[in-house]
Amino acid sequence: MFLDREHAPTEDEQYECYKAMVEALGGLPMVLRTVDIGGDKPVDYLGLSEHDLSFLGLRGIRLGLARPDIIKTQLRAVFRAAKHGPIKLLFPMIATPNDFRRIRQIAETVRKEVDGPQIDLGVMIEVPAAVTMAPELAKVVDFFSVGTNDLTQYGLAVDRTHPLLAKRADSLHPVVLRMIDTATKAAHAEGKWVGVCGGLAADPLGAQILTGIGVDELSMPAALIPAVKEKLRKANLADLQALAKRALAQDDAVAVRLIPPAV
Repeated sequence: MFLDREHAPTEDEQYECYKAMVEALGGLPMVLRTVDIGGDKPVDYLGLSEHDLSFLGLRGIRLGLARPDIIKTQLRAVFRAAKHGPIKLLFPMIATPNDFRRIRQIAETVRKEVDGPQIDLGVMIEVPAAVTMAPELAKVVDFFSVGTNDLTQYGLAVDRTHPLLAKRADSLHPVVLRMIDTATKAAHAEGKWVGVCGGLAADPLGAQILTGIGVDELSMPAALIPAVKEKLRKANLADLQALAKRALAQDDAVAVRLIPPAV
């Protein structure tokens, strides 16, 4: 709703869209990420410079905090739609617990304004700072969602859109896997669940390794679900855990890809 248009979507426009989505799920929860433009998702209507919208600029929640009019409009629509079905709200580009506390306070103010229901609030784990602060974040959030595309980019210091460097941005690199392992352990220590919503979850080998690490939920395009489900259903959990342990001990992504899969 935010891309390829001349102006930001209105509150009512967003509300109608979210309401239709949550009603279509028939009672199943919908995880909705707040606006995450910038980087490889630029827009013109905000009047921001190319520098502002860079991968290290006003991405994700940084834009929401810098432009509260944008995030408050979306939050109002979300809490109104949450009256029609369960929504879990996910904040991108969170780096520290204070980032989350600031946006949580804004969200709670908006929720009261529209008399919306209490909903779970989670954070994207997609910058190394969030991994380092994962034990502290896990104490204040309801769930983690690992964005492996950006976590790979920031963890390996590789612009994933650069034609000469894109091959280096491999989410099966042990650096990325170890960060996911760290975040998962921190979340589970506080009784919180962890999902992965980046491209790695859709990779059959990646899905096996993530399951072995202990990730609770994998998100991927619908067309890829059957193949990944088949791989996981045929595998033994102990074998997946052994696979993950071997992957975490490798030196690079090439070595990880050479490990025989569990099935």
